[in-house]
Amino acid sequence: MTPPQENTQSIQQLAAEVLEIEARAILKLRERLDESFTRAVKLILACTGRVVVTGIGKSGAIAHKIAATLASTGTPSLFLHPAEGVHGDLGMATRGDLVIVLSHSGETEEIVRILPAFKRLGIPIIALCGNPHSTLGEQSEVFLDTSVEREACPLGLAPTTSTTVMLAVGDALALCAMKERRFTRDDYARFHPGGSLGRRLLLRVSDLMRTGDLVASVQGDTTILDTLLAITQARAGCAIIVDEEQHLEGIITDGDVRRLLLDDPDCLHRKVAGVMNRSPATITVDRLAAEALQVMESHRPGAIGDLPVLDDEGRLVGVVTLKDLLKAGIV
Repeated sequence: MTPPQENTQSIQQLAAEVLEIEARAILKLRERLDESFTRAVKLILACTGRVVVTGIGKSGAIAHKIAATLASTGTPSLFLHPAEGVHGDLGMATRGDLVIVLSHSGETEEIVRILPAFKRLGIPIIALCGNPHSTLGEQSEVFLDTSVEREACPLGLAPTTSTTVMLAVGDALALCAMKERRFTRDDYARFHPGGSLGRRLLLRVSDLMRTGDLVASVQGDTTILDTLLAITQARAGCAIIVDEEQHLEGIITDGDVRRLLLDDPDCLHRKVAGVMNRSPATITVDRLAAEALQVMESHRPGAIGDLPVLDDEGRLVGVVTLKDLLKAGIV
């Protein structure tokens, strides 16, 4: 190889050409959408086992991605390395499964060797392939044409356009199956509990609220001084005022107390019932944490940092804080 030469214009020109070639190839796929694609989606939907996706080299990398996309959108799926498959890993596949095989040429040695095994197991084959007359093309139940005019590689050698096209077809298959299954945002969240969307759609107020000693709750005849002490002991930002049966009566924040002291330095011995907010925003224990965040941020005249949590009968069961919601990734 010769040493690289810096040429900003030629680099940007080649990059634009690569993107143009690959974009055109994807757009041409629309012209190939026919009954074969519909049959492929129906096979995926009818599969009673798992969708096994296989390929080697760059096609294998795309197969990994397609398997992951299928699995996360409601279609049980796994990746099978074809070389490992003929040495024992074929045990991952069984009757009732479906296989999607990726090979640009359709004659890749490892792919050709594993096809008879799928046939013996009675597993239908969907081919993502650039040659309908290849071994793969002729042995598949459904052939999806992923041929391209040229690779984006300047040498015309490295799989680039062909793998991009395979990925696009894989996405189309997965998402069409997803829609036909009526896969919802809640379903998606169940498969992604660690992600931001999963947390927003799964975590409930009960999962994040503070309870017990972390909640400052007092009765209405408590002095402001003792209320402030309760807030301090709980390391809280507010005190919740309740009756003897824990029904909510009001709320007072540490900020409210500071403002009272500025207006009346002798207010500490007054009863908290006389200065509390009698109609605070609240939320019930069964609501989503994301709903609590919405209540707190949309509160007028300004956002609030603490939200009393009530049961169905209006009794205090905890407090959810803005800090805890943000810490949990509810954004």
